Amino acid sequence: MDCSAEEAEIRRALDPVPGIRTLNFQLGTRTLSIDAPQDVLPQALDAIRNAGFTPEPVNPDRAQAGGHNGPSEMHHQEQNLGGGVMRLGMALGMAVAAEVVGFVAPETLLWRLTGMVLAAIAIWLAGLDVYKKGMAALWRRKLNINALMSVAVTGAFLIGQWPEAAMVMALYAIAELIEARAVDRARNAIKGLLALAPDEALMWTASDQWQLTPVSRVPLESTVRIRPGERVPLDGVITKGMGAINQAPVTGESIPVDKAPGDQVFAGTINETGELEIRVTALASNSTLARIIYAVEQAQGTRAPTQRFVDRFAAIYTPAVFALAVTVAALSPFLLGLSWLEAIYKALVLLVIACPCALVISTPVTVVSGLAAGARRGILIKGGTYLETARSLKTVALDKTGTITQGKPKLVEWQVWKDADAATAQRFAASLASRSDHPVSQAIAAGLEGERAPVDDFSALPGRGVQGWIDGHELLLANHRAVHERGLCGAELEAELGKHEQQGRTVTLLANASEVVAIFAVADTIKETSRQAIAELKALGVTPVMLTGDNLATAKVIAAQAGIEDARGDLLPEAKLAAIKDMQSRYGATGMTGDGINDAPALAQADIGFAMGGAGTDIAMEAADVVIMNDDVRRVAETVRLSRRTHNVLWQNITLALGIKSVFLVMAVFGSATMWMAVFADMGASLLVIANGLRLLRGSNKP
Repeated sequence: MDCSAEEAEIRRALDPVPGIRTLNFQLGTRTLSIDAPQDVLPQALDAIRNAGFTPEPVNPDRAQAGGHNGPSEMHHQEQNLGGGVMRLGMALGMAVAAEVVGFVAPETLLWRLTGMVLAAIAIWLAGLDVYKKGMAALWRRKLNINALMSVAVTGAFLIGQWPEAAMVMALYAIAELIEARAVDRARNAIKGLLALAPDEALMWTASDQWQLTPVSRVPLESTVRIRPGERVPLDGVITKGMGAINQAPVTGESIPVDKAPGDQVFAGTINETGELEIRVTALASNSTLARIIYAVEQAQGTRAPTQRFVDRFAAIYTPAVFALAVTVAALSPFLLGLSWLEAIYKALVLLVIACPCALVISTPVTVVSGLAAGARRGILIKGGTYLETARSLKTVALDKTGTITQGKPKLVEWQVWKDADAATAQRFAASLASRSDHPVSQAIAAGLEGERAPVDDFSALPGRGVQGWIDGHELLLANHRAVHERGLCGAELEAELGKHEQQGRTVTLLANASEVVAIFAVADTIKETSRQAIAELKALGVTPVMLTGDNLATAKVIAAQAGIEDARGDLLPEAKLAAIKDMQSRYGATGMTGDGINDAPALAQADIGFAMGGAGTDIAMEAADVVIMNDDVRRVAETVRLSRRTHNVLWQNITLALGIKSVFLVMAVFGSATMWMAVFADMGASLLVIANGLRLLRGSNKP
């Protein structure tokens, strides 16, 4: 089962079988799941065999790998490949011998019979599978590539062109093998990720010792040790040790990330420094890496708009050329003065040209390559439709927190007020802040160095701040509102606080019983990559818009830093949804970039939803059409560029396939095209569009 045409054949074969509820085809893994009662399954398998296919059960190794080949199956396939190459080599040798006999041997009955036997053996060795599928298709009155080749080769043999019939079948079978291997390269591009996770993990066992254990048998909450240089076997949280983790396989980040206890690690990533111990948080079958592979395979199973168009066109094209071949065979002797044998030969050449392989395969290979190229860069695109649609985006809405900004408050500035002592103010503020679990207090504590003093009678003031006694001084670390309520804000201080608030900062004040001692400004800082990401979107002609639930003043400040002109604040989820609808009516195709949780309504409404922070987040992967695995907003522009490249390659392939077919179609009708030329035209075009589609797996992603 190599392409959508063969999928359609299997669907038609299974249509008459009663009791089948659903069919789930995965061309990427060449698997079919049949949802039907147990007693119906034998009938379904017989129907598939009658269609010329040989169903094989998925072995346990492959099922556990999500449909991927297990080690034993891969070895078996390599053996089958070696046997197939040997058989085709023998077929080619026999075909060459038949050609030599036909060209140089004397025209005697013995030599003629010898040549025909050699040709028949070559056709049998190379074309047995073709004939099985071809005859099954003709029995059901369907015209597919195998039916056309079967008729063409048989017809050529019967009219005395047996050397050419043998050579055509041998070359066709060899080209089919090359094509299948080339298509597998695109399909295996994402499967290669599966090999990144090791097969075994060093697990702490109930017998209080470290033991190598297959990852499939490692339970949740187990402790696993990872040495420097080893790959992380399972998703988990670090419990002991520190190290730099290369997360490129999952997130696409090229720079290792420093990890410490409490940080999450993903299966397939590389521990470059330091020995780590982790607590396992996901089974091997449910790791982030496994879910990425599964999501991409599901995406490969959906047809992109261009692919659906090509499939419909091919369904018309093949019968049309077949009808032309019959017409040529019937009318050429009268209109062109050809002999009947010449007319039949010309018609057989047309049958080979009628094969829609190059056209049908031009789109799925390209789409699969595009999906795999995105996954390698940490861009998980959940279908060919979204891969194609991204090129037409006119505007992209971006959430502020966690998308454009770090999503974590940070102390950006602090100052003593009036004549207060800086060292004392820093010590008091750090001591109070370190006792609070509020994010703003934690940011202040993290931003202030130095020793901490004991705090007596510490208490939290909900919605305001904290207070306590240090070295005999009653102190307050609180927000503007709380200090104002105590009457400690004068005009000069109000003016100073206004400057910070206009910049979107959250202001906290340190005060004693009589006056303000220091001012601390905390803000959610912009990511280093955000400015570049916005500039790249603008260069692509995509208008960026910020949508945030934060106040408008803060939104405008952050937007200005990122280079966004249109910033909208104070938006609840419903208001974000309305904003997306407004952008769609004003601009056209609209994308939404958010965290995939509180932005879910807007993500669903947008033409394409981009979820940030998707690594390990089930909700993000469910809510969005595209998941950015490393929180890098630059991947949004990269997705648009990949979509445009994919679209260009798609239409290059369609043009190549139809152009080559058209040239040889004209030559066959009005010139002297041979069956050799027809096979080279068909399979050459197929290999050409495959090679062109595979270009998406490499090279720059710049426009």
